[in-house]
Amino acid sequence: MRACKQCSFISEDETCPRCGGATSKDWQGFLAVTDFEKSEIAKKMGISANGKYALKVR
Repeated sequence: MRACKQCSFISEDETCPRCGGATSKDWQGFLAVTDFEKSEIAKKMGISANGKYALKVR
């Protein structure tokens, strides 16, 4: 699994399918967002879509 360096979205692609940014295998933590409109954590992280996100990406 890889995480986007820009938006932290987790996927298996080398470029992010959400924003087109570069991805990295070096990431930590995991957040699954099921309702971004009601999630306080999603608001603080700037997440505007449901999905799987890394908490820290290098």
